[in-house]
Amino acid sequence: MRVPAKPPLEALKRSLEKRRARDGERLPRDGFVRETFSLPREQARAKAREWLERWPKQAYWTEIESWAERPGDVIEFTMRRLPSAD
Repeated sequence: MRVPAKPPLEALKRSLEKRRARDGERLPRDGFVRETFSLPREQARAKAREWLERWPKQAYWTEIESWAERPGDVIEFTMRRLPSAD
């Protein structure tokens, strides 16, 4: 009796990666937890400090990944950190 051949999974993987990149459905899996905020300037500073105190940079690699100033003195920013520390 003949055993069926394995399906060509590499082609399927490439196809899925192309579609996800094109549609912007997923970011690369790098292990970081991200959260985006849009707050008035002083509240944004307080939120960033809160993250850095709760998850210290030395242990969690916490940082402000990106930020932008929006109309009305609103700051939109993304914080990232590792999910756990050793």
